Amino acid sequence: MSDAQTQIPVTVLTGYLGSGKTTLLNRILSENHGKRYAVIVNEFGEIGIDNDLIVESDEEIYEMNNGCVCCTVRGDLIRVVEGLMRRPGRFDAIIVETTGLADPVPVAQTFFMDEDVRSKTSLDAVVALVDAKHLPLRLKDSREAEDQIAFADVVVLNKTDLVTPEELRDVEAAVRAINPAAKIHRTTRAGVKLDEVLDRGAFDLKRALENDPHFLDGDYDHEHDHDHDHHDHDHGHHHHHHDGHDHGAVSPIHDVTVQSVSLRGGEMDSKKFFPWIEKVTQMEGPNILRLKGIIAFKDDPERYVVQGVHMIVEGDHQRAWKDGEKHESRLVFIGRELDAERLKKSFDACQAA
Repeated sequence: MSDAQTQIPVTVLTGYLGSGKTTLLNRILSENHGKRYAVIVNEFGEIGIDNDLIVESDEEIYEMNNGCVCCTVRGDLIRVVEGLMRRPGRFDAIIVETTGLADPVPVAQTFFMDEDVRSKTSLDAVVALVDAKHLPLRLKDSREAEDQIAFADVVVLNKTDLVTPEELRDVEAAVRAINPAAKIHRTTRAGVKLDEVLDRGAFDLKRALENDPHFLDGDYDHEHDHDHDHHDHDHGHHHHHHDGHDHGAVSPIHDVTVQSVSLRGGEMDSKKFFPWIEKVTQMEGPNILRLKGIIAFKDDPERYVVQGVHMIVEGDHQRAWKDGEKHESRLVFIGRELDAERLKKSFDACQAA
């Protein structure tokens, strides 16, 4: 079996207190879904797991009636993950819950940086639960709420029954403005299908692009809970294809400090592009939450996929360009205080002659 097949997918679950994380985690730990999930929570007491679900306890790992386990992180996440890996009968997936205020970045970086953990697990997706009713308030008083959305691959827009269709549209547009590449699911009571948030391969850009060729366009159709078919589905998709550059959607909710910069160009000169992306991430690293892109290099028969978290950037060939497929380069930066004009000019300067 290859590494990829033996690696266990890890989902990082973020979201403010009250956004519905506990509801979602309790479903994972109690529903009869036939999978074995290991849920890692920051503090067991905080999450409110129903004690009736727990079969037996040994120090930090609690077994559930449905074969899942729940364990606590009081210290080192790596130690807990390694402990889970040594357990017999391994898991289908691991879910790491971050506390309401926690920044998801260090948790995600753990699965990038630690070689031992990285060989056994793969970061599958960062999922953010968002309370549709309280998001505007959260964005006013908290950078973390924005970071969670900016960093997410999947956003579960929860409690949609508590807002009007107009409010929902504004909230969804605010999420889009912060993060044009995230997949959005509208839900009530965190009622998203588990396979929509677990084992999605959304963090793995190569797999995400195979599953959804328009992943980086920022204007693909959302999938919605069927409860909400009566809602107005005019989501104001802005297709900015006029100059090949899209400076992100505009949020109807003010006080948003995260922005996205979408760049488009033709074939790139690899001798210019790699030094450029390295320089940008070294200089702007703290301001860049995520970057994702597909690059077409001159005289390269394969698409090159690049993604980054702060200053860590990784790239790899994804697949061959198909016959008739337009060789274009697309790069999306999500972050704060990004100089869109400078990024655009310097990106354009990397194009092959």
